[in-house]
Amino acid sequence: MDNTELRRWVRRLKDAKGQPTYRLIADLIAEGIDTGRLQARERLPTLRELANATGINYTTAARAYTEAKKRGLIDSHPGSGTFVKGRTVSVQPSLGSYEMTMNLVVEPSIPTLIEQIKDSAISVLAQKDIYSLLRYQSFGGTPENKEAALIWLDRSIPKASMDQVLICPGIHSALVGLMTSLFNKGQELCVDSLVYPGIKAIAAQMGIGLSSIERDSSGPLVRPFEDLCKAGNVGALYINPTIHNPTTTTIPLSRREALADVALRYSIPIIEDDAYSMLAETAPPAFAELAPELTWYITGTSKCFGPGVRSAFLYTPGRRHSQRIAGAMRAMNVMSSPLTDAMVSQWILDGTADSMLSAIRREAIARLKIAEQQLGTTAVCGAQGAFHLWLKLPKSSEWNPSELAVHLREMGVSAVSSAAFSTDNNPPAAVRLCFGGPITREQWAESLTRVSEAVEQPAYLATGMH
Repeated sequence: MDNTELRRWVRRLKDAKGQPTYRLIADLIAEGIDTGRLQARERLPTLRELANATGINYTTAARAYTEAKKRGLIDSHPGSGTFVKGRTVSVQPSLGSYEMTMNLVVEPSIPTLIEQIKDSAISVLAQKDIYSLLRYQSFGGTPENKEAALIWLDRSIPKASMDQVLICPGIHSALVGLMTSLFNKGQELCVDSLVYPGIKAIAAQMGIGLSSIERDSSGPLVRPFEDLCKAGNVGALYINPTIHNPTTTTIPLSRREALADVALRYSIPIIEDDAYSMLAETAPPAFAELAPELTWYITGTSKCFGPGVRSAFLYTPGRRHSQRIAGAMRAMNVMSSPLTDAMVSQWILDGTADSMLSAIRREAIARLKIAEQQLGTTAVCGAQGAFHLWLKLPKSSEWNPSELAVHLREMGVSAVSSAAFSTDNNPPAAVRLCFGGPITREQWAESLTRVSEAVEQPAYLATGMH
């Protein structure tokens, strides 16, 4: 906290009449957060510094910080000090830009695999009536496309019904369709306190507020979710349960069951974004298995072949739900690409998709091991098969995660600050590092050397700040 803000507090306290000093200080902290003068993770004066600067006694200063802590505005760490936490209640959308740095897929440089992908794609053009792939289609895919989708979905939803499957032009478009259709005016979306930035952008565009759920190492906490449900303003729960973006967490079965139980008791629709589950060797049952009558399950192939393959599979709670959402999504997207759908179906049916997944897993596991060796297992949170990791900064670090992410990107490292994912104005001291895309293991190792050197170096030296 800079001296200008502290002087503002002193003036306001001198001019105050009738209001208890401790409450006014808490109000000033809230005002600073609302106006942006105080940022999340910014250090506040110690109690003694606050008392000396403002002329109040130590007890009043302690009471002020206690009041601010009750409001969820600040947090204290013994030995480290008191920091701005921000508001942890509903996050109102903003039409400003979000950090949308993408999570690039590992690109295995295996000549035989590359030829297999090409040959499979060419066979589609050779076998199909080309004009049939250039015409308008009904939204949701052909029966042949859905048959292939059922094979893919069988990994997470055994015995899935074709009537409940829709082929969509990418997971993002499916999310847009669901956000358009599931919410009544004034309802909010429950989200993890760390969430895929795309859902933040969609909610902002649609004017849908986000209600943040506190998390631990296993994922969103159950009690805060139920408290939000009791308030009666929840339109849906958005969940990314397997290889979470950004933390790589996979929610264990017991937590999934508890969250699903709350959703069932309060009839809250669940949007299950399972974009990364196929990268995991095994995963607990999907929410679509635990609460099938409420869950809208989404997966796809962009995290297998790359974002250029915009093909996703939406599994709805029932046939009528499929018909309703298909009408809404047709109005927005008309249809998915028949040519892309045909290629994806062929890749699934002839085993090319499985070959690609296996190659990605092997390469991703090797790259994660390199990261753990160079950065240390205590700093790195990763999952076998994932092509991103969550790097926790040491408590002694002077870096602001946003500044570190910018610094690393300038050096060619794919880094995104925790602030891009935060929904509670309290981003942790961490960054997401992506090790996919057109890089080799050697280039990844070189990137990690730059990361390690940057983290260990004082921020003002690395960035040239004074």
